[in-house]
Amino acid sequence: MTTAALPLHPPSPAAPSTGSARAHAARPGWERPAYFGLLLVTAALLLWDLGASGYANSFYSAAVQAGGESWKAFFFGSSDAGNSITVDKPPAALWPMMLSVRLFGLGAWQILVPQALMGVGTTAVLHAAVRRQFGPAAALISGAAFALTPVAALMFRFNNPDALLTLLMTVTVYCVLRALDGAHTKWLVWAGVAVGFAFLTKTLQAFVILPPLALLYAVCAPTRLRRRLGQLLLSTLAMVVAGGWWVAIVELWPASSRPYIGGSQNNSFLELTLGYNGLGRINGEETGSVGGGARTAAAEGMTGGPGGGGGGGGMGWGETGIDRLFSSNIGGQIGWLLPAALILLVAGLVVTWRARRATDTLEGMARAAFLAWGGALLITAVVFSFMQGIFHEYYTVALAPYIAALVGMGVAVLWEERGSRAASLTLSGTLALTSYWAFVLLGRSAEYVPWLRWSVLAVGLGTALLLPFTARLGRRTALGVAAVGLGVALAGPLAYCLTTVTTSHTGSIVTAGPAVAGGRGGPGGGMRGFETPGGGALPGGGAAPQGTPPGAAAQGGQAPGGQAPGGRAPGGNRSTDGGRGTRTGGGPGGGMGGGMGGLLGGTRTSAEATAALRADADRYTWAAAAIGSQNAASYQLASQEPVMALGGFNGSDPSPTLEQFKAYVSAGKIHYFIGQSGTGADGAAAGGETGGAGTGTAVRGGGGPGGGVSSSIETWVKANFKASTIGGATFYDLTAPTSQTS
Repeated sequence: MTTAALPLHPPSPAAPSTGSARAHAARPGWERPAYFGLLLVTAALLLWDLGASGYANSFYSAAVQAGGESWKAFFFGSSDAGNSITVDKPPAALWPMMLSVRLFGLGAWQILVPQALMGVGTTAVLHAAVRRQFGPAAALISGAAFALTPVAALMFRFNNPDALLTLLMTVTVYCVLRALDGAHTKWLVWAGVAVGFAFLTKTLQAFVILPPLALLYAVCAPTRLRRRLGQLLLSTLAMVVAGGWWVAIVELWPASSRPYIGGSQNNSFLELTLGYNGLGRINGEETGSVGGGARTAAAEGMTGGPGGGGGGGGMGWGETGIDRLFSSNIGGQIGWLLPAALILLVAGLVVTWRARRATDTLEGMARAAFLAWGGALLITAVVFSFMQGIFHEYYTVALAPYIAALVGMGVAVLWEERGSRAASLTLSGTLALTSYWAFVLLGRSAEYVPWLRWSVLAVGLGTALLLPFTARLGRRTALGVAAVGLGVALAGPLAYCLTTVTTSHTGSIVTAGPAVAGGRGGPGGGMRGFETPGGGALPGGGAAPQGTPPGAAAQGGQAPGGQAPGGRAPGGNRSTDGGRGTRTGGGPGGGMGGGMGGLLGGTRTSAEATAALRADADRYTWAAAAIGSQNAASYQLASQEPVMALGGFNGSDPSPTLEQFKAYVSAGKIHYFIGQSGTGADGAAAGGETGGAGTGTAVRGGGGPGGGVSSSIETWVKANFKASTIGGATFYDLTAPTSQTS
């Protein structure tokens, strides 16, 4: 990096800070149109046919529907407006969607548009962060690399908490870099606020990037050590207040008048944070999870556990290890530019390492930016690679802004230094490796656009050979070579993104792009999600992978949430009759019903069942009760009446107890119990089947104190209330006992 570009002398007291000097430099005429074009294209990508996924993850959509009806459910993040139990996360990610539903009514777009806007916001924040030290070209590259990350295109069109978490983590790094640029206390405090709200989004994952960022500020901020430490303490206080106010209220609120804390075994948010959503994700000790957690599953003789991956210490959620992020089921989600980001991180640090430790020069701030984004990437990647508990492919969206920033910054630094043989060869080698890696990733889906992988390889290697000579070429020719190289690097991710946004996604476990060899979508490992032959955005779209249950590719019918105009099911999968594929979470049985007896993907509902739930619903607190949140959510979204989720998401939480349930029934608060065995669509879901009539029995999560509670409730109901079939589902009228209940 030349000294003309990054002066080594500190600015005068009257001069703007280093980042401000770059930010307020004369803007080239193309910058503003290119920036707004980036945001417009990102918005179009994320909003395209957004309603196709309907209610997406019905687990969260049901909570959004409840929050749209009840302010108490809004505050706690309850699964139903009767406030029986919360989702197994804090509610911050639900609040924007709940507000949207309150303003505009319940529907797929009302739920998912806030998520898409978060994606546009993340792109804008990332652009702003990179531009301050590296200029508009680097910022545009970073923004484009982020927007075209397949898992980002998926999760900012879905209603899981990861969208808001990714936005807040990007804001955190941005604020830390602003604080480093002049040792500004207010920006470090804002970073703490962002982390606090990230904690209210997905608990302890918000803290993963704190160690490298705190260490960076403590060492490099351009002020005396005592002030640095004081600023860090103020930031910590801001974090505790921003993330702790809700926790304090929940813990102090009488348990008898608030919903049960879903995912916990002792009705405690702190236990949920440190256990199921905390250390349990690291060591696999996840009491109450599907299958009882990795270690519990092993002790019970399960082979492969829920995820079906087995081995490597990861048990049911895939093999752990340094290569996890490059594996068959994860590489295509996030890994396209990961090797390039790691190489460019090292290259950027080498180029900027001559700068003094403090960040009062442009070169010092550039090095700090590499350390901030690189530290966030490395520590998050290590955690993801070795965590033994529940791990889903879509978690990797958290890495997307870090990778994108490093790619944009690294390319900009090496391009400035391209007159150096080392810099030009590094650029060339990075492009060659990226092209070959894209060739490998595209090859994992043999039927997916076969011409693209060979084109990427040939053009990429050819362009890489030209890069060392760009310093001798004219400016326009050199820029043309660079543009081709960037296009090649982003071609594979772009194809995956187009397939992702033209495919509907529902259920608890979703993945971007086409099906891949060796991939898995969740428990059971056989159903990664699929597309119908010829589906997707490009010729040669993926086909159903081996192991797909017979008839699964043609699943249709009515989905959770009822039927929408035009034959589209707002709460579930779209019929493939129109030639469009459907990507679901799947599970042991895959398909609409999801795995584990519908615990991962809900059940199909019928018009008759919906009508029964709505009949006299105003007389009851809950129109019905069903085991597992996804099962309950399906009926709740269809009828828009509260349905109690017995046992929470996994059916294993001890809520309510048998005695509490009996009391609710005695008081006339619950109309129906919906059984887990039956015929028709609901029976198929309960049995893990995918279509046609059938009979099945739910598989419930165990491994915790609540594992048998939902079973005992079901046994009591069957012994005391008569079953009737309504629209293929087994209903028990809890207001008409067959004998004196006890």
